[in-house]
Amino acid sequence: MEKKTVLEELLLKKSQQKKKISPINYKKRLFVLTKANLSYYEYNKGKKGSKRGSIEIEKIRCVETVNLEETTPPARQYPFQVVYKGGLLYVYAANEESRERWLAALHKEIKDNSDLLNKYHKGFFINGKFLCCNQTCKAAPGCTIWEKYVTLCCTTESVKPLPPGPEKLWKHRSLPQVLSPDKSVLNMAVAQCNWEETEGNSAFRLVRSNKYYVLQEEDSGWWQVRDLEGNEGFVPSTYLRKLSLNDDEPRENSGVSEQTLAEEQSIAKHDWYAGYVSRVQSEQLLHQKGKEGAFMVWKSSQAGMYIVSVFSKVPESRKGTVKHYHVHKTPENKYYLTENYCFGSIPKLIHYHQLNSAGMVTRLRHAVSTQVNKVPTTASLGNGIWELKREEIVLMKELGSGQFGVVHLGKWKGKYDVAIKMIKEGAMSEDKFIEEAQTMMKFNYPKLVRLYGVCSKLYPIYLVTEYMANGCLLSYLRSHGKELQPLQLLEICYDVCDAMAFLESCQFIHRDLAARNCLVDSNLTVKVSDFGMTRYVLDDLYVSSLGTKFLVKWSAPEVFHYAKFSSKSDVWAFGILMWEVFTLGKQPYELYDDMQVIEKVSQGYRLYRPQLVSDIIYQIMYNCWHELPEKRPAFYQLLSFFEALREDNRA
Repeated sequence: MEKKTVLEELLLKKSQQKKKISPINYKKRLFVLTKANLSYYEYNKGKKGSKRGSIEIEKIRCVETVNLEETTPPARQYPFQVVYKGGLLYVYAANEESRERWLAALHKEIKDNSDLLNKYHKGFFINGKFLCCNQTCKAAPGCTIWEKYVTLCCTTESVKPLPPGPEKLWKHRSLPQVLSPDKSVLNMAVAQCNWEETEGNSAFRLVRSNKYYVLQEEDSGWWQVRDLEGNEGFVPSTYLRKLSLNDDEPRENSGVSEQTLAEEQSIAKHDWYAGYVSRVQSEQLLHQKGKEGAFMVWKSSQAGMYIVSVFSKVPESRKGTVKHYHVHKTPENKYYLTENYCFGSIPKLIHYHQLNSAGMVTRLRHAVSTQVNKVPTTASLGNGIWELKREEIVLMKELGSGQFGVVHLGKWKGKYDVAIKMIKEGAMSEDKFIEEAQTMMKFNYPKLVRLYGVCSKLYPIYLVTEYMANGCLLSYLRSHGKELQPLQLLEICYDVCDAMAFLESCQFIHRDLAARNCLVDSNLTVKVSDFGMTRYVLDDLYVSSLGTKFLVKWSAPEVFHYAKFSSKSDVWAFGILMWEVFTLGKQPYELYDDMQVIEKVSQGYRLYRPQLVSDIIYQIMYNCWHELPEKRPAFYQLLSFFEALREDNRA
C-alpha cells in the first residue's frame, strides 16, 4: 500500500544520460513525493500510468536549484536537481512558486539524512562534464558550498545562520596572542551542532555537545576557541552556547564531563599516550618499532573512547600484527580491557597489563611514544617577537643540510625542541626574506611546519622552526616506504593537500612544493615546509635563464615557459609530489635532463602510473597536470576527492 502523499505534480524530467552517448530528452512525468520515496510515473490524458523510476528519500544527499544554460526555452526556466547515492536527477517546474514548493518539501523530508553534501554543483552535467567546474566525473565532489546544508543539519532553534565569512582570518592576519587554558580566566562554551570549515579547508571542527575554551571574542560573529586536545580555530559564535564554570547541565548535553577532563589529564603525561592518531598511524608506528609487546594508547574520534594498540610477532604473520583493544567502562566507572581485570584509572590499567597479558595477545612491554618536547600552542615562542634571543637557543645534534645550510636540533630555553636552520652567508637574499617571512610566521595551521622566528643580528642567521622528529618526507619514503600500505600513502597526500588548500585560501603560493620540502612529525603526520622560500634562494640549481627560481621537474609549463606562478602551478607540483609518494621516493622523469623534460612535457608527455596507484588516484594525479592552468582542479576540490576516498576506505 502506497504511503501518504506529501506532494504530487506534473513536472518535466531530463533524461539521466547514464551513458555519455545517450541522447538528451525531456519528458513530462507525474512526480509523487511520500515520506519514503520520490517516484515518477507516465502521465497520459489525465491518467497516471506505470512507474518509471523511484528514489528512496534516505538516499538523497542534496536538493538545490541549477543555473540555467545559455539558451533555455520558456518551458525549462525553473530547474532543480536531486543528488542521490548513485545518481543525479534534473527536474523542471512550471514556475518559481512550484519549484520553491518542491524544494521546501524535499528539504523537510531529507533533513535527518546522515550523509547530506556540504557542497554541490551549481551547473548542469552535460556532454560528459559539469558546466560550473568542468569536472568530468558525474560523482565528482561539489564545487560550491551548499548554504542550505547548515540549516538542514543544525536544527537547534538557537542556532542562527552563519555570519559573513571571516575572510580577514585567511589573508595574512596576525593571529591574536593565545591565552593559557586557565579555567579561572577562560570562558567555556558548548557546541550546539556540528560545524566544519569548508571555505578555508581548516582542520578545526565543532562537534555537537562537546565543550570548548573561548580564547578570543573581538569579532562578534567569529570566536577563537580551543578544544580539549589543544587544537585551535575560528568558528561561528552562533554555533556555541557559553557555559558558566560551574555549569551543572545534564550529562547527555554536557559533551565533556569533569570526570572526562580528569581522565584526560591523568593519561596525557604518560609517554605511551599518543592523543589523536588514526588507526593507520598507530599500526605504522608500532610496525616501525617492531618489538614484541610494543604498545601505545590513543584517543578515538568516538567521544570518550580510548584504544590500546599492541604489536605481536604472531607465527601466522611474518611481519607481525597489531591488535587493537577498546578500553571499556563498567557501570561503576571502572576501566577494563578484559572483563575480569577492572581498575580505577587508565594508568593503573596499563600498569597491570605491563606485568600481565591477562587475555591480551601479549603483555605491554615497550611504550611507543609520539611525544617530543614541542613548543606548545599555549606558549608563544618569544612572545610573538620576530627576533629571538640567540642565548636562549642551544644547538644540539646535526639533523642534515638543506639548500640554505646546516639544520640542527636545538633547545629553546632548555626546555622545548626546535629545528634551527643555520643560514650560510650568500645562501639567500636576506633582506627581502625578512621583509616577508614575518607574514609566514603568522600561519598557524596543523599541516604547516611552524616558523617561530629568527636570530639575525649575528652570522650565521638562525631560522627557528617546529621540530619534526621523523625528518624529510622524501627520505622517509625511501627508508620506510616498503612498510607503508596504499591507504597510508593516501593519508600522506591528504595531509599535504590539506596544507596547500589552506595556503590557497590565504592566496599564498608555495612555489617549491615537493616531497623534499615536506616533513614527518613524531606521530607520522606530514606537514608542508619552506613555503614561499624559493624566491630568496641564491643557488644556480634554482635559477632559470629567465632569472626566476624553480626546479624544472616539479614545474608547470607556464612556469618554465613564462615564469608564471599561481596556486594552479602549485597544483601541478602537487601532482608530481603524489607521484613521488606512490613511487616511494623515486626521482620524477629519472631518464631525462631538464631540457628534455621541458620539451617532452610541452609535447604532452606525462609521468606514468606508479604500480601502487589505483585508477581513481592516478586520475586525480593526472588532472593536476592539465596543460591549461584554469582546467586544473583547485586544492579544495582535490581535498574533497581525498575526503571521499577516505570515507570509502572507512566504509
